[in-house]
Amino acid sequence: MIREPMTVKELEASVRINNFDEVVLGYTEEEAVKEASRCLQCRNPDCISGCPVGIDIKKFIYQITQKDYKGAYFTIKEKNNFPSICGRVCPAEYQCRKTCLLTKKGEPFASPKAINIHFLERFIGDYGMKHCSHTSHATPNHSDKSEATGQVQHTFKGKKVAVIGSGPAGLCCAGELARRGIGVVIFESLHKPGGVLRYGIPPFRIPRNILDFEIDYLRKLGVEIVPNFVVGKVKNLSELFSQGFSAVFLGLGAGIPSFLGIKGENLCNVYSANEFLTRVNLMGAYKFPEFHTPINVGKNIIVIGGGNTAMDAARVALRLQKINGIAPNTTVLYRRTENEMPARRLEIEHAKEEGINFQFLVKPQEFIGDEKGYVKKIRSLRCKLGEPDSSGRRRPIAIEGSNFEIDTDIVVIAIGLKANQLLTKVTPQLKTDKYGDVIVDSETMETSIKAVFAGGDIVGGEGTVIEAMGMAKKAVQGILKYLLI
Repeated sequence: MIREPMTVKELEASVRINNFDEVVLGYTEEEAVKEASRCLQCRNPDCISGCPVGIDIKKFIYQITQKDYKGAYFTIKEKNNFPSICGRVCPAEYQCRKTCLLTKKGEPFASPKAINIHFLERFIGDYGMKHCSHTSHATPNHSDKSEATGQVQHTFKGKKVAVIGSGPAGLCCAGELARRGIGVVIFESLHKPGGVLRYGIPPFRIPRNILDFEIDYLRKLGVEIVPNFVVGKVKNLSELFSQGFSAVFLGLGAGIPSFLGIKGENLCNVYSANEFLTRVNLMGAYKFPEFHTPINVGKNIIVIGGGNTAMDAARVALRLQKINGIAPNTTVLYRRTENEMPARRLEIEHAKEEGINFQFLVKPQEFIGDEKGYVKKIRSLRCKLGEPDSSGRRRPIAIEGSNFEIDTDIVVIAIGLKANQLLTKVTPQLKTDKYGDVIVDSETMETSIKAVFAGGDIVGGEGTVIEAMGMAKKAVQGILKYLLI
């Protein structure tokens, strides 16, 4: 008989809204073993097909039941470079847990009874950080061992690859190449590496020591990271090739915010989620004046959107209110219902627990400001749901005559990100689609420029960390084949 899932410990909501400490505390060893023992060890485990990088989930969970944590760590590392990160942020309820046998087919997201694969991955990732040396960390499977001592590494001797961007795709690509003895240089436009993992995701979801550990591991593999270097401004692709790079990987991400396109969007205190979260997560605005990055904090904060970024922005905003002695009043506006929200169920529940307000079926029409140009109200319409659109979700339809106003003094727009086109606009031979995303060969991930490969959000649009890593791993195979020509 299958036991009930092991509940993971979390900081109490009344405590965590006062700081940026990690919310989910993870499993203890005993809890991890009990949760792993719930796995049915299916003959044909569908959960593996639900993982974008194909982790052997069945195997590593079995190894946990045998308390072979080191073996489980290396099993995960065969496919996933960053288990401690993915175990924290992967939308498992839409991926591996959704395909678990304990979830009925056709359900929109995983059953609560599905194995908590992500929490087990996190447990093993954190174990590996503490107990597995960097030497063994660098050679977690047979192929890596052969490459570290034998012919494959020798084959790539002297080869050098430039990786542009240090987000999930760039970091994954760099690690995969470095483990094969290829010289890798990451060029990062910001002053710290990590991409969206650092500027977009708050410390209460990914503690900075976890992120720094994984990046330091890459450095120990020989990866060089060059910050404050904007490829397309400082140097172009041709100049990189002239410096001796054999290939280039574009992990540019989707860093350009989308806006609503309504009147008043340029009023003061109307932020994009990109700027708002970057100020807080990367530049330490929540520690102002210790960090010299100011950010405005209002009494009535409105976040517009329904994805993970919106949940992050709302939860950050509420914490800023508490830290600054303001009674928490942060509201999320979403044009559909909760069922259609693309955010992780866990993040939605955390937001509710922390006191975030939600107003559904609301479509902003105009931002209204005062005589000084600061936002004060949002004029909106109520909506109803119509037929499904191209996303598969029911389309929101505004109800005529349902106008109403919402008081606000801070607005954060979190309705998605578009491709970063700084490089692509100065590289006309690099073909892009109508959205500005780079077009690649689906098998090799090579772009329209020979020896230039791409992956992550710059190819597929805004996606998950593990999806970006999956594309990066495919690109690595394309790069390896190219280097062997």
